[in-house]
Amino acid sequence: MLIPATAHATTADATRRAPGETVTLPVTDALGRLPVRDEDRTGYQRDKFRHWIDADKDGCNTRAEVLKAEAVIAPEQGANCTLTGGEWFSPYDSRYIEGPRGLDIDHLVPLAEAWDSGASAWAPKQREEYANDLGDDRALIAVSAASNRSKADQDPSTCLPPAKDYHCQYVTDWVADKTRWGLSIDATEKTALTAVLNSCPDIPITVTLAR
Repeated sequence: MLIPATAHATTADATRRAPGETVTLPVTDALGRLPVRDEDRTGYQRDKFRHWIDADKDGCNTRAEVLKAEAVIAPEQGANCTLTGGEWFSPYDSRYIEGPRGLDIDHLVPLAEAWDSGASAWAPKQREEYANDLGDDRALIAVSAASNRSKADQDPSTCLPPAKDYHCQYVTDWVADKTRWGLSIDATEKTALTAVLNSCPDIPITVTLAR
């Protein structure tokens, strides 16, 4: 899903914009504007987020689209969008991975975490859009299968990537993704995000709102 950017917001009105509009604000301000609520995983099932789909009907599903977009060395594309060869950099563990089989496509904010944080109230189509979000490069990321499966459905209060020099980028992108989708954070998560960001540059983030 690609949502056009149509406007820019100030920090004062960032949380009052409409889907499809763009907000720009310092990451700490964005964090401060995320609603803080207890999480609830009641009723969660992974298949309530349909993925991987071929949204543009070009023969390549979301996983393949991310792999093609993020390759350091482009893979060869065969019939039915089968990818072979190529090379990728996995920022979670600062590793280069040869060939697509050693990679997972990670939902930066995991599907279960999204459910806990507000997606349980969404319509199925919106959850499908979240699970296949190609409209923001931060939402889906090709990483080593080992680092993704170690992370599983944890948030930054219990899991940060092994590569410590990626922590600032990781939590900044986490805040951006939750801002994009109007998701909440819980108190422990906010404490963890704040602790990391306290040692990071307070960079501005630009987010096109999906909802």
